[in-house]
Amino acid sequence: MASENFMKLVSERRSIRHFLPKKVPREVIESCLEAARLAPSAENVQPWRFLVLDEPERIREFGEQAFSGLFRFTRWALKAPVLVVMLAKLDFLANRIGAHLQGTQYYLLDLGIAGTHLMMRAYEQGLGGCWIGWLKEKKAAEALDVPKKYRVVCCMALGYYEEPKKRRKKKYALEKVAWFNEMK
Repeated sequence: MASENFMKLVSERRSIRHFLPKKVPREVIESCLEAARLAPSAENVQPWRFLVLDEPERIREFGEQAFSGLFRFTRWALKAPVLVVMLAKLDFLANRIGAHLQGTQYYLLDLGIAGTHLMMRAYEQGLGGCWIGWLKEKKAAEALDVPKKYRVVCCMALGYYEEPKKRRKKKYALEKVAWFNEMK
């Protein structure tokens, strides 16, 4: 019943912003990265790169830069035992020409798919997490000495957690977001 397991996983996963002070084993993190690595990408460019921060001091140094000023509301992530910084390696053909011709930044779609794989695998292994797009990309890149050929896109906070007490947010009904053959 793999289908039922998948739907259970998809319907139960939620964004987690409060973590237990428990170290996440490297094997668990590597399993999440492996799931992300296997994601499909436009023209098989595989633009994703992952910089894992799992040392508290390194997370603090990064967060002081990336989550400052207007972005200080994301400082909760400094308490996560793991931050996965998602980087894009920009490919000339797929990214620059494709974006010019189609008006679509395909690397963002590709990183979204890889990030979803990572997050779902994390949840499957008992971790909670939250995507973080609210950060100073340039300051984040400086804090991590990221070479110019890469772009910091987002990061993910991961860790063990207690079940949140808040109720789940409601999702739109399927008939409100999907149609067959014509929009109604």
